[in-house]
Amino acid sequence: MSAAKVAISMESALLSRIDALVTKNVFRSRSEAIQSAVSEKLERLDRSRLARECAKLSRKEEQELADTGLAADFKEWPEY
Repeated sequence: MSAAKVAISMESALLSRIDALVTKNVFRSRSEAIQSAVSEKLERLDRSRLARECAKLSRKEEQELADTGLAADFKEWPEY
């Protein structure tokens, strides 16, 4: 994956915390630390968006749809 350079501004205290992690070899560089943080945040946003969308589903309606589909398919299943 190719990387693009971006310029960002951040509070000096936050940058100091990132630099401390780099010094402790938690990350190889500031770039890696920031990329990791942004990636984790985006994943959390995606998961929370999925949770919000799932919360909109009606458990009863979903079960009825599943049962309807199974009822139609059940007739075609071989007996065991």
